Amino acid sequence: MRKLLLGVLSLLLTGCGSYPKTVKPIQPFDVNKYVGKWYEIARLDHSFERGLEQVSAEYTILEDSRVKVVNRGFSTTNNAWKEAVGKAYLAGEKDEGYLKVSFFGPFYSSYVVFGLDEEYQYAYVSGPNHNYLWLLSRKPLVEEQVVKRFVKTARDRGFDTENLIYVKQK
Repeated sequence: MRKLLLGVLSLLLTGCGSYPKTVKPIQPFDVNKYVGKWYEIARLDHSFERGLEQVSAEYTILEDSRVKVVNRGFSTTNNAWKEAVGKAYLAGEKDEGYLKVSFFGPFYSSYVVFGLDEEYQYAYVSGPNHNYLWLLSRKPLVEEQVVKRFVKTARDRGFDTENLIYVKQK
């Protein structure tokens, strides 16, 4: 858990108020359609998720219009589930896929939805720089063409897609 918190803190301190110039938050974006459970299909490596499988994120709207975030994954090293609970809020326009997320006190980091299908089934997400990238899906397994489109889009935007980790889901 300590490693998880240190990794999240590292993310937060790498660029709390920015995102890569090569990505643009999608518009229109409806946070009410975005909430719910997402499965992590692919990601770039970082310490706070290292060694985790079956990773998911669940987003819930809170009374104050903020979003509760619960990230969960199974540690193969410890043979146990790890969970991090945070909060997020819309940081740009109300219809823009730009949020700030925090898992550690008052420190917030960028969470940028830069790709999203019309049915809100697949999402491309960036953090504050090119070191943070995720492909999320509403279902734990996706078609190969979904992954190929994500890889091409991410590569075109300057992400190191050669180092993507494809997350094992049940």
